[in-house]
Amino acid sequence: MDTPAIASASAPGTAAAAQPRAAASSARQLTLVLGGARSGKSHYAEQLATDHATLIGGPVTYVATARQDPAHADEELEVRIALHRARRPADWRLVEEPLHLADALYANARHDGCILVDCMTLWMNNLIFPDGRSYPEHGVITPPDAFTEEIEALLTALPTLPGHVILVSNEIGFGVIPMGAITRFYVDELGRLNQKLAAAADRVRLLVAGIPVAVKGVDPAW
Repeated sequence: MDTPAIASASAPGTAAAAQPRAAASSARQLTLVLGGARSGKSHYAEQLATDHATLIGGPVTYVATARQDPAHADEELEVRIALHRARRPADWRLVEEPLHLADALYANARHDGCILVDCMTLWMNNLIFPDGRSYPEHGVITPPDAFTEEIEALLTALPTLPGHVILVSNEIGFGVIPMGAITRFYVDELGRLNQKLAAAADRVRLLVAGIPVAVKGVDPAW
């Protein structure tokens, strides 16, 4: 769907100045953007992708992991999706992939391109609850086989992908221990996934009240 373009976060004239360094800047990069709810993480990640497109000149592919169920309308989700669409430039390519994230990355990564995945939190939810799967409130949680397979496939893919990949994920481990076995399982597994993604990433940024805090790595020189 075509959406209104947003202005680049870069200063005027930066793109032209960066052209001689474009080849070096288009090398493999992996950025993890973390934050709590309404922390500004998605907007920050979109600014990073916009800067990459402006300075490198390559395409941006937005991989949305939200799963829309036509049989069960979710008005709140629809509003959130509409807001994200309105912020994205019209020339960004949209790929909707709720489960097979590694496959989507392999298919769309290119040396001068940027892929923005928003977000890992919903992707984890989709892996745990495929097709309305339910779990007991107490006891050991056994996720579907695809849960482990898809995570392993993603972690295998990330070090091999060309271009710039930006992953957005929630940091949900700062609160109290949640009640219910499946909720605790979700919080624990997302925390473990975030650790693995952070270990693989060149840069990790934590958004706090809209302000990015450097956790790992330096900003690209472009």
